[in-house]
Amino acid sequence: MELNVLWFILVGVLFTGFFFLEGFDYGVGMLLPFLGKDDVERRMIINTIGPVWDGNEVWMITAGGAMFAAFPHVYATMFSGFYMALFVMLMALIVRGVAFEFRSKDENPQWRSTWDWMIFIGSALPALLWGVAVTNLIQGVPINAKMQYAGTFFDLLSPYTLVGGVAFLLVFLFHGALFLTLKIEGPIIERARKAAVTIGILAAVAFLSLVGLTYTNTDLFKSGLASITLWGAVVVFVLGYALAWIKKYGWAFAMSGLAIVFTTIAFFSGLFPRIMVSSLNPSWSLTIHNASSSAYTLKIMTFAALILVPIVLAYQGWTYWVFRKRVTAKDLEY
Repeated sequence: MELNVLWFILVGVLFTGFFFLEGFDYGVGMLLPFLGKDDVERRMIINTIGPVWDGNEVWMITAGGAMFAAFPHVYATMFSGFYMALFVMLMALIVRGVAFEFRSKDENPQWRSTWDWMIFIGSALPALLWGVAVTNLIQGVPINAKMQYAGTFFDLLSPYTLVGGVAFLLVFLFHGALFLTLKIEGPIIERARKAAVTIGILAAVAFLSLVGLTYTNTDLFKSGLASITLWGAVVVFVLGYALAWIKKYGWAFAMSGLAIVFTTIAFFSGLFPRIMVSSLNPSWSLTIHNASSSAYTLKIMTFAALILVPIVLAYQGWTYWVFRKRVTAKDLEY
């Protein structure tokens, strides 16, 4: 296998892991102001993701670093074109991280409520923007012959990309609600189930709209693997919704996670061998061939990845094992 193909797959795997893990992370953050009826319950909700949220974001940082090293032309074009959106996302993530740490430093209810809403905003904005970004990649953005972004911020906003943003946000909400049913004790479980059932309908409508618009606005369905996995995502999402109804929380969470995994695979498969599609001229698209680093650089990176990736995976697996128990009102750290 060519190394640029290997690194395209590795970047796809990193984004798949990121969306799966950060998906429920964002969902819990968005549900925080609504499911917790008092401060103790809101602290319990925060503690479900408190020990793991920053580890989940490592997947995004690693994926971005891998993109920079393996496909520097994509990194440069993407950051110049998506600059404003990425800046807003970065600010939201910074506010979110600060909120986790500062919220419980003062017992003033107004102080804590303010940080709760910062966590909500810091979770909702990235969830929305990731959907907009992914759909822009497959729909195409104005890239000229010099591999430069030739549009404006508003060129990134279209009915298709906005539906993509809403679909990602709602699916992450659904995923987060199901995660809470597995990680918390008390009456919040039933509230989270009701939230999952209600949000699940909206998420299903948005997700099916996304699939339909992907069919009309992109060439994703020309890829057999992309077609199979995207329709597979629809099937497992519906299955997850049905399982949430009958309170099979573990299986429901697994199905919602699988829907996110299948969707990510579908979009990466639909892109291959392109990474950024040019809406001006298909031949100006950035691909794994014209946008990759040298063979020597990819070789060095592959050796580094073979050593470091297993260590990162083992560490994160250990973290989830240590914090595997349900959160109660007696063991609150955040």
